[in-house]
Amino acid sequence: MRYVVAIAETNSFTKAAERCLVAQSALSHQISRLERELGAKLFERTSRRVRLTPAGASFLPAARECLEAAERAAANAAAAVGEVRGRLTVGLIPTVAAVDIPGALRDFRRRYPHVRIGLSMGASDDLVEQVREGVLEVAFLGLPTTARPHGVNARELARDRLVAVVAPNHPLAEESAVDLYRLSSEVFVDLPAGTAGRIQSDQAFSAAGLTRDVTFEVSSADYMTRLVLEGLGIALLPSTYVPQLTGVTTIEVTDAPTRAEHVIWNRAVRTPAADAFLSILGIPVTPGEPSSGTTAGGRDGRSTPVDAPPRP
Repeated sequence: MRYVVAIAETNSFTKAAERCLVAQSALSHQISRLERELGAKLFERTSRRVRLTPAGASFLPAARECLEAAERAAANAAAAVGEVRGRLTVGLIPTVAAVDIPGALRDFRRRYPHVRIGLSMGASDDLVEQVREGVLEVAFLGLPTTARPHGVNARELARDRLVAVVAPNHPLAEESAVDLYRLSSEVFVDLPAGTAGRIQSDQAFSAAGLTRDVTFEVSSADYMTRLVLEGLGIALLPSTYVPQLTGVTTIEVTDAPTRAEHVIWNRAVRTPAADAFLSILGIPVTPGEPSSGTTAGGRDGRSTPVDAPPRP
């Protein structure tokens, strides 16, 4: 099954053999044996490409599930004798600022060196879905303060105000503070419409009875900054994130939109590695924990209910 997955992901018997640390002839022999056992070809091979047959495409999802289940079983067995192994998959938005992710991973790696770690960048809505489906185990996201992540366990980590980000030679660069009315006449660079990172700004302008011109939509905060530096527009970004940027000027927005950062994890399935990582973050979890939570300690020290079930 590992060989099938490797071939499907690399589209090459040679690369799959290199990934699996076996000779290509041995890998090919095992695939042939499996195909004879199944009574169906899994791959079509030509001199130029390798691709899954319909039978192979049907076999692949279950093969992945079996491998993941085997990995979880091995990790659980190791955890039973006090050792954390397996894989940790973490998703995050590019502008996460409430947690020092590299620092947390450094501490985690020192304590649990046998865990393999996968990182995935994405939009908040997509990360929630991936955690809900078990593709990711833990994710960090930012949402409007009026929204809550649903279908997952969550902790609100912090709340933050957005600031205006402009090029140093922009007419607004000399201002110490502006309001949304002043900004509404500017051209904006922002995230795609409908994403959580965009909605918080759209809601703020709408609530103020204002419209704005979002001419450039990009999915990366880093690329947003590059467009701002070229003078193509201005942006609204979290105040705790912008210190990481270079070359731009930031301006306080007096009636700025706010966002909340959350850490989330799957309600139904948690691996020992996920439990250990949450513990590194100061978020202890227990097998019988309810499917809601409070903050792990925001900047003001207050706890805010997140996705709380109704009281009986």
